Amino acid sequence: MDIGDILDRRAIIPRAVAASKRQALSIAAEAAARLYGLKPGAVLDALLAREELGSTGLGAGAAAPHARLKRLERVRGIFVKLETPVDFDAVDDQPVDLMFVLLTPAEAHADHLRALARVSRALRRPDLREQLRQARTQDAVWALLVREAKPSAA
Repeated sequence: MDIGDILDRRAIIPRAVAASKRQALSIAAEAAARLYGLKPGAVLDALLAREELGSTGLGAGAAAPHARLKRLERVRGIFVKLETPVDFDAVDDQPVDLMFVLLTPAEAHADHLRALARVSRALRRPDLREQLRQARTQDAVWALLVREAKPSAA
C-alpha cells in the first residue's frame, strides 16, 4: 500500500490555521466530508475518540491521527500542514504542524495497520519533514509523499 493509493491531491491542505488540536482535526474532518461524502461530525468524533486513547503525535512536529469509520469504502488520507504548530500531547511534547490523517473502513484492520505503518515511517524521516514544511502547494506536498512511498533501489 503506497501513500499515493491513500492520498488524493485534493486531500492536501498546504496552509491551514488552527489554534488547537481539535481545530486541526476539524479541518481534516471537513475535508473528509467534502471529498469522501462523510459527515464531518462523525469523522471528528472518531478522531477525537482515538486521541482520548493516547496522542497520535509522533514527535518532531508530526502526527498521524487515525480512525475507523463505518461509511468508508477504502483507506483514505488527508494531509494538513499548519501555519502555526499546535499542542498535540505528542510523545516529545513538541507542537505539531504536519498532520497525516488516516481514515479506514471499520472492518479493514490489516489495511489500517499497513497504512499507519507506512505513514508513520514517512513522517519519522527528518529530511522529509523539512521538505514538507518548505512545500507550498498541493502538488509539491503530494510529490514528496508519493516519492517517499516508492521503494528505493539497492
